[in-house]
Amino acid sequence: MISVDKRAISKKESIDVQFFFENVKSRFKIHLLSDESGFSRRITDQNIHRPGLALAGFVGLFAYSRVQIFGNTEMRYLGQLSKEKRVQALEGIFGFDIPCVILTDNNDPSEELIEIANAHHVPVFGSPLSTTKLVYLVGDFLDDQFAIRCSMHGSLVDVYGVGILFLGNSGIGKSEVALDLIERGHRLVSDDVIILTKKGEGILMGAGAELNKHFMEIRGLGIINIEKMFGIRAIRYQKRVEVIVNLENWDDTANYERTGLGSLTETILDVEIPFIKLPIIPGKNITVISEVIALHYLLKRRGYDAALAFQDRLSQRIARGGVDLNRGVEYFEHDFE
Repeated sequence: MISVDKRAISKKESIDVQFFFENVKSRFKIHLLSDESGFSRRITDQNIHRPGLALAGFVGLFAYSRVQIFGNTEMRYLGQLSKEKRVQALEGIFGFDIPCVILTDNNDPSEELIEIANAHHVPVFGSPLSTTKLVYLVGDFLDDQFAIRCSMHGSLVDVYGVGILFLGNSGIGKSEVALDLIERGHRLVSDDVIILTKKGEGILMGAGAELNKHFMEIRGLGIINIEKMFGIRAIRYQKRVEVIVNLENWDDTANYERTGLGSLTETILDVEIPFIKLPIIPGKNITVISEVIALHYLLKRRGYDAALAFQDRLSQRIARGGVDLNRGVEYFEHDFE
């Protein structure tokens, strides 16, 4: 069983508007329209709100703690109001403790909107992106910021596009296996400390910590930099965790999977991941087996399970009357190599 220290599980309670702006301004083409007096405001909700009803006067269900999006609908509504009514509608919105407002589709704010926003110290941003696209992008960013996460000790490698998380006792050889895979053309995400983040249902993303990103410790040698040594082809910044391989010393009393029919899983942050116990003995090529694990996983994802296929073939042979142990070819042609 994998034990995750509950003290290592964390979830952000809030982020400030300055952090939000610094991280999305170039990604989502967001620019500042007001002053910066409200940059210390906190965003405490990962969801996004469009305040159409609140602008019209109904604030009974106004989700004011969320990032507010003013799209074409909201801006057209404000534009057809008289100045007095527009000020009244905006005061009704900005009177709440909202974190910030984003105008989409290159909508120009009215003078009243900027004046009221500055008076209440609420940052106002603009973006050329459509409302639908911006809501998706900002929503995904906030989902990531507020996602539950934990840290684990191991090595995460992208093997043939499959994220394999190597676990095991300290000194078992996780880093050495990862290094061998990198030398064979696969890509390191992180070694030693892995930050795991739950992204949606059934998705567990892995990344390195800022301090140890793409560094690796090889016992007897010391610290090496994988990116500097092997180049940009040898690294990834993030990867979905799809298989867990637990390296352990061979135990004569332990039961190891022989057929693959009894697939194991482990749960991390409520996400079930295929789990393989891989015993280590002298001379066993763990690197090649790891590549086979990745290819086997890809085949199963495409609907082919070798264990089930062999079981089906065996059942058919038994149904025909016993197990036939004859050779697998009917006739040896003139090819004796």
